[in-house]
Amino acid sequence: MASHFLLSARARTLSLVQVMRMDDAEAETVFRNLRWPEGVVCVHCECPTVYECRRPSGALRFRCKACRKDFSITSGTIFAFHKMPLRQYLAAIAIFVNECKGKSALALSRDLGVQYKTSFVLAHKIREAMASELKGMKVGGEGKIVEVDGLYAGGYVKPTNFLENRRDRRLARNQSGKRRVVVVVRERGGRTVPAVFKTEAEAQGWIASRVAKDTHIMADEASSWNQLGDRFEITRIDHSKLYSDLTGGYTNNAESYFSRLRRGEAGHHHHISGPYLVRYAQESAWREDHRRMDNGRQTSAIAGLAMNAPASVDWCGYWQRSAKAA
Repeated sequence: MASHFLLSARARTLSLVQVMRMDDAEAETVFRNLRWPEGVVCVHCECPTVYECRRPSGALRFRCKACRKDFSITSGTIFAFHKMPLRQYLAAIAIFVNECKGKSALALSRDLGVQYKTSFVLAHKIREAMASELKGMKVGGEGKIVEVDGLYAGGYVKPTNFLENRRDRRLARNQSGKRRVVVVVRERGGRTVPAVFKTEAEAQGWIASRVAKDTHIMADEASSWNQLGDRFEITRIDHSKLYSDLTGGYTNNAESYFSRLRRGEAGHHHHISGPYLVRYAQESAWREDHRRMDNGRQTSAIAGLAMNAPASVDWCGYWQRSAKAA
């Protein structure tokens, strides 16, 4: 009987021991090659004539011969203004991908020996790098099937102690207003793209922008998806009667994605609502789409995304209470 991919040797091509045995120069080379595979160019004027100009502390800097400005390997990227050595960032990414369902900031802070808030921001920057791969992505097309579904998260209202004081928490007037829905469009055999809305009905325009024309939509019986029939050919499956039929009517791939998201919440994060929900949803989508990729290539892929993504929109200057990057 064939073993699961994660149990096979093919899934293990990079260990944390290998990363920690690197010296700073080797880690610099990894990030340098990921950002500039054809040679270093100035991040300010794109001049290819640059030379190394290390600081007295040994920190690597480059100086442009044209504009005379200095820059580092991480200048203008997700990891701009970093304080830790690059080898520690590479280790953080390796640790992050080795957890199949997610990595909590508390556990990451213990692994790296840093404060919780440092690991919290670092983990979210890694998630932001993952999300950059999904930016503007469309799924589906002629002859393809895309599954659409939603999962509500957050806004939990604790029931009162005495029975006579309890209210029906399903009613809007008895809810906290913090409840949000993760809507996902997942192509069968393709990519997964999530987004967060207040209700499923609000996702109609977003779905139309992320799903290509002539796509066959597969959805459940929720009335929120009724309007999709105006734009796409749609098949519905009533989950109160069955989960799949013999003609290929099911949303199991979307449910599989939600299972990963829920298991990450229950086993690692415990609470993933509010303004951070979309980043956790995007992280789970990336993990689901790359679940058959070995951990060495996953680490390289995320490090490459981090080196090619702009400075963090969410976290640049956060602890200094600076204005968010545009």
